[in-house]
Amino acid sequence: MQLLQAERDALLKPLATVTGIVERRHTLPILSNVLIQKTGDTLTFTGTDLEIQISATQSEGFSGNDFAITVSAKKLTDILRAIPDKTVVTLEETESRLTVKAGKSRFALQTLPSADFPTLAVDTSLKATVRMAQGQLKALLGRVQYAMAHQDIRYYLNGLFLVTEGNLLKLVATDGHRLGFASAELSTSFDKNEVILPRKTILELYKLLQDVDDEVAVDIAGNQVKFSFGNVVIHTKVVDGKFPDYNRVIPQNNDKLLSIERTLLLAALQRAAILSNEKFRGVRLVLTEGVIKILCNNNEQEEAQEEVEVAYDGAPLDIGFNIQYLLDVLTNLAVEQLDFAFGDVNSSVLVTIPDNAHFKYIVMPMRI
Repeated sequence: MQLLQAERDALLKPLATVTGIVERRHTLPILSNVLIQKTGDTLTFTGTDLEIQISATQSEGFSGNDFAITVSAKKLTDILRAIPDKTVVTLEETESRLTVKAGKSRFALQTLPSADFPTLAVDTSLKATVRMAQGQLKALLGRVQYAMAHQDIRYYLNGLFLVTEGNLLKLVATDGHRLGFASAELSTSFDKNEVILPRKTILELYKLLQDVDDEVAVDIAGNQVKFSFGNVVIHTKVVDGKFPDYNRVIPQNNDKLLSIERTLLLAALQRAAILSNEKFRGVRLVLTEGVIKILCNNNEQEEAQEEVEVAYDGAPLDIGFNIQYLLDVLTNLAVEQLDFAFGDVNSSVLVTIPDNAHFKYIVMPMRI
């Protein structure tokens, strides 16, 4: 029975949107599949890993009957990508197999019953709906997401802390060694709501958001958050845990202040990093009047030294950091100048953007 006829891109674009979260090898075989549904004039693709669910809709470029079917997300994606652009694709179903026809090509794929597909139960206890431009949320995420922990035993650090408070949306990420904070002013005021979003959700969301002024709606519920933008809807469970009090780690009394051109420091650190220890990734920053010296060495007794002129007239300081933590912030900010506030050799450094209270980045020192 013929289900659908469509141009390749009418299938591939929404399919590619949802396949990022689909697990290729899972104890539940159906979780490797994508749910494809046609209802009236809407074609919907849904993928889930039981924690996150992404749906993408298509409303043009196809014709056919209403149906629901599940098929391997990876295999169907690979087939469609291998078919030439603008090719008309036909989907047919016979005895729990989906046949994909394109020109003189035919592919027969196994299917599983759509009724068995485990869609997330939607939490309707809505606490707040935040609306902002997609580009604004994407930029906010870009400023902090790299500081999230990865497979940390403290599972609540493997994600991003999202807070609404008054007219502010705050995002915080930390792996215990460094912390990123970014906030934005909203047009509406909210009660205080706090949720921890899983790392995988944040990475997919950042990938799918466009740098445009079109709106994204963030619905915060009791144990779930929903993001709606364009033709995409993401439902995600929240991480059950208590996020640490990030305000306690923000240095208040660092008195050694310097301002530096971001790209200048980034280039110097990238060069020095070539000879840093591959395991510990240490870098020494030696501050003297008007100059910051960058020193790296490794187990082979190789050394790199860079000097960058800076506006600094404080006391001398010789302090060590993980060079990757510094490179991360310099790479992910698109600003010209950055301010660094140092304390003593045992104090974290505070990185901020001049005249901008909406961003903070803190890195703990390391002994070298």
